[in-house]
Amino acid sequence: MSADASILLENARLLDPASGLDEKGYLLVHEGRIVAVAAGSPAGLELPPQLRRIDADGRWLAPGLIDIHVHLREPGEEHKETVASGAAAAAAGGFTAVACMPNTRPVNDSAAVTCQIMAAAAGAAARVYPVGAISVGLQGETLAPFGEMRRAGVRAVSDDGRPVGNSQFMRRALEYAGDHDLLVISHAEDDSLSRNGAMNEGETATRLGLRGIPAVAEEIMVHRELALAEYTGRPIHIAHVSTAGAVDLVRRAKARGVQATAETAPHYFTLTEEAVGLYDTRAKMNPPLRTAADVAAIREALADGTLEVIATDHAPHSELEKELEFELAANGIIGLESALPLSLALVRDGLLSPLQLVALMSTNPARILSVPGGRLAVGEPADLTLIDPDYRFTFQADQLKSRSRNSPFLDWEMQGRAVLTIMDGRITHEVVSVHQG
Repeated sequence: MSADASILLENARLLDPASGLDEKGYLLVHEGRIVAVAAGSPAGLELPPQLRRIDADGRWLAPGLIDIHVHLREPGEEHKETVASGAAAAAAGGFTAVACMPNTRPVNDSAAVTCQIMAAAAGAAARVYPVGAISVGLQGETLAPFGEMRRAGVRAVSDDGRPVGNSQFMRRALEYAGDHDLLVISHAEDDSLSRNGAMNEGETATRLGLRGIPAVAEEIMVHRELALAEYTGRPIHIAHVSTAGAVDLVRRAKARGVQATAETAPHYFTLTEEAVGLYDTRAKMNPPLRTAADVAAIREALADGTLEVIATDHAPHSELEKELEFELAANGIIGLESALPLSLALVRDGLLSPLQLVALMSTNPARILSVPGGRLAVGEPADLTLIDPDYRFTFQADQLKSRSRNSPFLDWEMQGRAVLTIMDGRITHEVVSVHQG
């Protein structure tokens, strides 16, 4: 459907954390924008011609989901994922926008690479916001040209996949990024403690004979990032929080007024280190899966607002990179198409309200990344996600839009998913035919 067509969604449960709206009502899309949204019936509303009318039948209508942390692999590793395939996977998962990390080949450390990504995203099924590198080549030695990358379209900077080891360098990065209105996203890891590790350090790693990555490797660097943010007065965003200690550090820093935000991913509140089983490389990631106590802390932090974002850290890999000895296999899992159903479990468990979940997956990411969206309001882009919280399905490899299949959730029975995704007034994904008037 073209963006200039009109869509009326009625009988929807409208969920807008920005205004606190949680009522049954309708929303009208025209020429790529929200032109009306209100509780109740659209009776008496003047409707445009060539209208598609959709009866949401009580399903949840939310602002389009925004993933602040994905890896799209283009340029350089298109066999794992392309911008187009990643955007298609995003739309299938209910996401209307994604922020893609810079550890491509070549690294996104220049305006030229940023422009290449932006060109590949033209016409894609989701908005793509490139994240530029903090350092040239992710080497932690020379600051990347933040100004030219910002003008080319970068919205944040990160050396994600590698930590910035030098504290003075990170301080300068925070100051320089602030001058260019760019968010710094930290991959918090002390690699002198984590180097050559394959999974969480503890009894399970010992039993399997695998070298461990201790929780303190994450926590030491989280402490440093928060201290630098406090000292410089510049904001910091902590990526993929996985430990109870890191949660506590973020919580206490925020209480002091530090400009800090933080994210976690569904695997960190769904799985423990036991998912590694007998060397299942689909459960290998960095940071690694942790203990049940860490999972409990992550869940609590999502409920109390310490962690403000659920991101996926979507990290596609081919079978060649995963079907190796555990210690040699690549880190990371795909997540765009499983994130929403896994996160909806937090609502069913009574940990989050539907509004809180939408805030974590849409409203907060839009605010933190300073991008459009995250609101159901007149004049906003028509980026929308229609969620059926009761939809039951099996998460199967042959149904995925991503080019990769590296997920520990394959063949899981899941509940809840996006049944309709609209980006810029254009339907980009539809699971089932909903009633049309």
